[in-house]
Amino acid sequence: MKIERIPLREGRDDVTLTTYVLDDSAEMLGGAARPAVLILPGGGYLSCSDREGEPIAMAFASLGYHAFVLRYSVYGEVDFTRAIEPRERSQYPNPLVDVGLAMREIREHAGEWSVDVDRIAVCGFSAGGHNASMYATHWDKPVITDAVGEGLRPAALIAAYAVTDYVDVVERAGEMADMERTMRLAIATAYLGTSAPSQEALVAASPALVADENTPPSFLWGTAGDTLVPARHSMRFAERLADVGVPYELHVYEKGRHGLSLATQASAGSRGDIEPRAADWFRQAAAWLETRFALDVPALSAWERKDT
Repeated sequence: MKIERIPLREGRDDVTLTTYVLDDSAEMLGGAARPAVLILPGGGYLSCSDREGEPIAMAFASLGYHAFVLRYSVYGEVDFTRAIEPRERSQYPNPLVDVGLAMREIREHAGEWSVDVDRIAVCGFSAGGHNASMYATHWDKPVITDAVGEGLRPAALIAAYAVTDYVDVVERAGEMADMERTMRLAIATAYLGTSAPSQEALVAASPALVADENTPPSFLWGTAGDTLVPARHSMRFAERLADVGVPYELHVYEKGRHGLSLATQASAGSRGDIEPRAADWFRQAAAWLETRFALDVPALSAWERKDT
């Protein structure tokens, strides 16, 4: 496996693409290109979670996919005892453009890394799920094409307990406990530059409200036990996809707190991050993805070729 960390923005070391490129041999695919998954960790646009980075990459690599982890533009350290001040680097469209830069980097190295450019999925968690969903709904819009050139369409979207409706984020903040409300308003400020954004800005930042027929097929999941990003975000996104005719699959598990990642000990920071039933999401997503990304295995194995 080739593991390399590549900076994507000149003069900055915080926006990087880490490669988990699988080795090949005559006994494997014999040089054939593999599909890939671009992974966007969560962290509320305040940070990028380690738990939703490499463990996810290794899980997809075990299925035969090249994996890439993007650390996109985030706010940085926050003092939750006081209101945060806006910082330009984490504000829209910077994190979204970072996804376009990562997709361009993967495509530019597709030959070297043996990546099938027509089968690249984006997979995001929480705020990373929002960023992935924003890319899935904006890949062909000027915000991306003006920044990175040609629109680079993902072949699929996997969004885990993703924020997809910023109208809901702000409108329901008053119903939450103090700490959760503080976190929600901090997230809104980090991404939108203010804790009181305009209705127009909220709608524009809501994939569940702007998805169209060019959005790729999507796999969405969340938990009913998530109080930070309620499962209705995934449900509303699914409803929008249904309205515009985009294939989707939706799973809502009864138990599990926010930020489960794989929901197994492979990604757990504590016992509360382990939830066996919710952990089934990865098996379900893998089966769903395989219908689109099945490996192009050579007709003859290396041993069969030696015998012919």
